[in-house]
Amino acid sequence: MDTRRKSIRTGAIVMLGRPIFRRISRVNRCRFFSDVPDNAPGAIDNEIWLQELASSRSKQKAPTAAVESTQNLSIKEEKKTSVQPMKGLRNKITFNIISTPPDTQYIEIKSPLSNFTKLSYLQKNKNIRVQQSNFVDLRIIKCASGNGGDGCISFFRDRGRAIGPPDGGDGGGGGSVYVQAIEGINSLSKLQTTYIADNGSNGTSAQADGSKGKDVMITVPVGTVVTWCLDPKVVREHVDQKIKEQGGGSLRTILDTSNIILNCTGRFYMDQKPNRIQMFRESYEPGKGWIFKGKDEEYHLSKDWFQDLSKNVTEYDHNLLQTELESDRFPLYGLDLSKPTEKPICLLKGGKGGLGNMHFLTSLIRNPRFCKEGRSGLQQHFMFELKSIADLGLVGLPNAGKSTILNQISNATPRVGHWEFTTLHPTIGTISLGIDKPKFTVADIPGIIKDASQDKGMGLEFLRHIERSKGWVFVISLEKDDPSQDLQILIEEVGGKEVVSLKNILVVCNKADIDEKSTFKKYQKIQAQCQENNWDVVPISALKGENIDVLLHKMAQCAGKL
Repeated sequence: MDTRRKSIRTGAIVMLGRPIFRRISRVNRCRFFSDVPDNAPGAIDNEIWLQELASSRSKQKAPTAAVESTQNLSIKEEKKTSVQPMKGLRNKITFNIISTPPDTQYIEIKSPLSNFTKLSYLQKNKNIRVQQSNFVDLRIIKCASGNGGDGCISFFRDRGRAIGPPDGGDGGGGGSVYVQAIEGINSLSKLQTTYIADNGSNGTSAQADGSKGKDVMITVPVGTVVTWCLDPKVVREHVDQKIKEQGGGSLRTILDTSNIILNCTGRFYMDQKPNRIQMFRESYEPGKGWIFKGKDEEYHLSKDWFQDLSKNVTEYDHNLLQTELESDRFPLYGLDLSKPTEKPICLLKGGKGGLGNMHFLTSLIRNPRFCKEGRSGLQQHFMFELKSIADLGLVGLPNAGKSTILNQISNATPRVGHWEFTTLHPTIGTISLGIDKPKFTVADIPGIIKDASQDKGMGLEFLRHIERSKGWVFVISLEKDDPSQDLQILIEEVGGKEVVSLKNILVVCNKADIDEKSTFKKYQKIQAQCQENNWDVVPISALKGENIDVLLHKMAQCAGKL
């Protein structure tokens, strides 16, 4: 049976139910054909989609634009009389829970600003010599994902047809920001200050969707910890304002006493323990974000058919917003990249592209001259901290002989001198006890002085490099008048006995060859102190290389290699 039918008036041929329009050139009478777009959703498809949106009612509506920014530095009035303190085990992030579901949509926590910024970024001319070196272990980076492209308002055009069905394509999705830990990198010096992904392209005619924005990849060394932080400019303005109001004051005190309110979520629905920080996009509210062509918004809002359409599309916006909120969350205690990541991890997801006008064709709306805007991307600040993965960490006062010890026992060549703060950045050495014995690594950090926790001397900025270590080696100089007091200072500055009890401890009494009679009494006093805490202790002379073999054996035991 011949199913082909000719139409003399339009020059159309219908073959197997598919219309094909033929154009005949008047010049050479050559025939060529142009297909009517047939992959666009038809009026029936759109009506089914809109009916599904109308019948679907979300169990829990996502919050709209009435969401408070996470960068609010003011303290809200607490909604509960009891405030529950919480403490992060790994990063020691302290905060108070103000309210929890179902009283509020999110878990509201109050936390000091010092948990989400770094004092070194607020101080001027701090550690200039360290910043000039090639070794960088801390960076605050501004990241932004791309905006989604706008939808297109277009109609099919062909000879003999002034206006055809809508064929405006959707906007392309915005680019995302990814992070990946790889081996072979030992510094954050090559990281940029900003990483901004590209925006998605707008949709075009002929049902062509816009191209997706280019993603951004941030490669970091293994051992990097990524945490959410505040914009340093916002914090600096707040600190300057407090200093003016108080007529001066310590930066650390201001950061510890000022608080920030954060909206967080738990691991599951209605969980009352915060686990992730909720981030919010500055995008249009559900039901908004329309782009009109020809007639303005006031005209369309006065039409009943558009109001009905807008109500159904508002449900689509709600679902889209809920999907964004579920993806726009970041771990409260940070992202620990202690191992190489096989697949990149998404930090910020790009915005979704807007719908083209081909989605709004119905039996009632034949010529939709409107489309949707693309969703906005995210812009946040993240703090990248490189925490060295070493088996042991050397802790001591300045000029205690840590670098000399590391020179004696490993292949590292740290700077050695007779003045304080010879070591300006961490040095890691690898120690081999033999061919058939395991190796272990030792990290040497700058010296710690009394009140280092109050940011005196080099502060505790480099303590991050020994946080992962299985054991700590406290290096004490017997040359000092009261080395036992120096040991007590080190214990207090690194966090006290509560923190020290979590590590394997080895106490090394260096410079034992100086005035043996007086040093022996000092060593006995330290030995008694170590026996009370079940710590190993060994006297050595790093300069002369005496008792180094015993030291290596003790260090291997402290590192858990023997």
